[in-house]
Amino acid sequence: MSFLLFQLKAVQLNAKLEILHQAEVKFDEDMHEEFEGISGGVFTGANKNEYYVSPRMWVKAVDTVLDRLILEGANFSTVASIGGSAQQHGSVFWNQHGIDTLRKLDVDQFLHNQINDSAFAVTKSPIWMDSSTTKQCQEIEEAVGGREEMVKITGSKAYERFTAAQIRKIFQQQREAYNNTVRISLVSSFLASLFLNDIAPIDFSDGSGMNLLDINKHCWSQKCLDACSDDLREKLGEPVSTNSVLGCIGNFFIQRYTFNPNCRVVAFTGDNCSALSGLNLGDECLAFSLGTSDTIMMSLDHHPSLEHGHVLIHPTNDEKLMGLLCFKNGALVRDTFKKAEANNSWEIFSELLVSAPRGNHGYMAIHYLSQEILPNVGAGSLRWTPNDNYENHKQREELIQFPTQQIEIRALVEGQMLNRKAFA
Repeated sequence: MSFLLFQLKAVQLNAKLEILHQAEVKFDEDMHEEFEGISGGVFTGANKNEYYVSPRMWVKAVDTVLDRLILEGANFSTVASIGGSAQQHGSVFWNQHGIDTLRKLDVDQFLHNQINDSAFAVTKSPIWMDSSTTKQCQEIEEAVGGREEMVKITGSKAYERFTAAQIRKIFQQQREAYNNTVRISLVSSFLASLFLNDIAPIDFSDGSGMNLLDINKHCWSQKCLDACSDDLREKLGEPVSTNSVLGCIGNFFIQRYTFNPNCRVVAFTGDNCSALSGLNLGDECLAFSLGTSDTIMMSLDHHPSLEHGHVLIHPTNDEKLMGLLCFKNGALVRDTFKKAEANNSWEIFSELLVSAPRGNHGYMAIHYLSQEILPNVGAGSLRWTPNDNYENHKQREELIQFPTQQIEIRALVEGQMLNRKAFA
């Protein structure tokens, strides 16, 4: 099961890893009537650079995708185990009522009618797109002894979208909600919790994208926990290896969907971690993922100090690490230009792309719809024509128009790819 920004997708495989059935829920298309204002799978907050999702929407998506799998002919009684991945860095704040409800679900009701807003201390879950926590990042880094120390412990400098800064912001600005929080899940462990009918632990690999886990010792860093908020260790629970079997599927799914009582739930992890695992790369290979955020990743044997990247615990080998570069303005930018220049068709988009030559006659562009990660710049566009250099470009940025749709699309893609290559 894959829980990404745009959609929830479920696939049933046989023992040969052949696809038997699959179904998906697209948040913008399937949830817009009940969750007004959703765009690109997220909601925009009241303040600059704030983005969030309703965890209740994610719960309803699970109800919907399971029903769609049944309509496709899926037989859940044959399922031996369930695993999944989810967008990284999002967080869910359970209150005690939510945990109690999760443990005693009524099989005659939908999940989303029971795990609703009353189950969460925070009903607007911050996600990876949120970059409103610069102040909290600075405070956390200072408290642990500086950026270099943060990188040494957690594999990354303090990033706005990472869970530590998001937790600290809630701790500072929503103290009552934080105090009412009993457990904090990542999106991956939240999804696993639904299938367990109990709170699932955070796994090492996804957990190392929080600025809280000591990736060298495979445990929470008390120094980082203390820099973030009060009583945080209890709210997080103890992390586990990403290849852990968490237990058997919960009674709700056995009774309502006829899952086999012996069906195992394995630890769910982050989407990037899962991608690296699924590709089974050799040690000398790089993987480039064109996702909502574009990512470059590879397996590592040692812990390099990357100020502008991330080092995480490897998803399938606890003795290894993985390196990750993340570019926030990826598929969302391409999708925007697909709608504006290619009649909302990827086929037309591809035709426009290949109809312009390499180098695009000297036209190039870099577009940031929102605050970027690499490089750390705000929203905006940079455009170059064959006659431009950087200095005169700055003087007349808004006046530059590209002559054709082909050049516009080629400029977008070449600009993105050159940017990724430069950082890699």
